[in-house]
Amino acid sequence: MIVTRRICVFCGSKPGLDDRYRQAARQFGAQLARDGFGLVFGGGSVGLMGVLADAVLEAGGEITGVLPKMLATKELRHPGVADMRLTADMHERKAVMAELSDAFVALPGGYGTFEELFEVITWAQLGIHRKPIGLLNTAGYFDPLVRMIDHAIQEGFVKESHRGLIVVEERPDALLSTLQTHEMPAVKRWMGPEAT
Repeated sequence: MIVTRRICVFCGSKPGLDDRYRQAARQFGAQLARDGFGLVFGGGSVGLMGVLADAVLEAGGEITGVLPKMLATKELRHPGVADMRLTADMHERKAVMAELSDAFVALPGGYGTFEELFEVITWAQLGIHRKPIGLLNTAGYFDPLVRMIDHAIQEGFVKESHRGLIVVEERPDALLSTLQTHEMPAVKRWMGPEAT
């Protein structure tokens, strides 16, 4: 089991239409700080990213932002985050976020959130990491995504055992608790010098 100290959170650069998304981001940020976890996030001040970061800061938590230089110049950089890592591009951003983090969580978001989430799931599937991955399923936001994954399993495109690569919870406290005890399924390492 991996000891979790810093959690990388992927979430929307927009707030969404349902206020429950903003409420859950605030609750999750406050819970992270209360439980002593550091936040690694996309560095932005907008949307759910900004709501999340504000909540962590208000609760006295630790934050590391990771933002491509091209976005930092467009007033998206969160002004309250002292530890801001600027990267050359989006690829480097994701690599730095993954390196700094012990676990990953997705809150509601759009294409960028989905892409980041599926990349870390794929890395876990390939045996590149064994860090826990969770979805905060606020107001059933991720229900269609979970159904799609289950459909892929039923159709033989995803191994049944790989369903355990992600955990899904509706409440921030439940998700953080589950991430601490979740055992990632054993997978064959497909890439790198230790491939078996």
